[in-house]
Amino acid sequence: MPIMEMQHDIDPKTKIWNELGNIQDIQIFHNQVLVAVYIRPDMTKGGIALPQQYIKEDRNQSKIGLILKMGPDAFVDPSQKWFNGVNLKINDWVIFRPSDGWAITLPGGKEGVLCRCIEDIDVRGSVGSPDQVW
Repeated sequence: MPIMEMQHDIDPKTKIWNELGNIQDIQIFHNQVLVAVYIRPDMTKGGIALPQQYIKEDRNQSKIGLILKMGPDAFVDPSQKWFNGVNLKINDWVIFRPSDGWAITLPGGKEGVLCRCIEDIDVRGSVGSPDQVW
């Protein structure tokens, strides 16, 4: 199945950071990772309009997030059993299971910015573009 490329008027990373309020005082502990949940735009590059139901579903079922903050122990593993070669950083797109983590909403945008606080071991991978995974 080919990737369904979405029409982005603004780069998705830029959009999230622009919508976010000040998160400087938010502190993430231990091995937790704070990610902003990717919500698809309502139009594909090919001009297909997605029903609002799909967009609403992304709020609960999105599998992609942008790393906003990480706890001091995130992706740190002295045994190199779990994260050998993993070099994730703030502003990377990551894959996770929608049911993992704790959903929170941060100030910003019209409805706030939906985020999840997830454990580093629940990050399943990374992608270059949020449209690569459905």
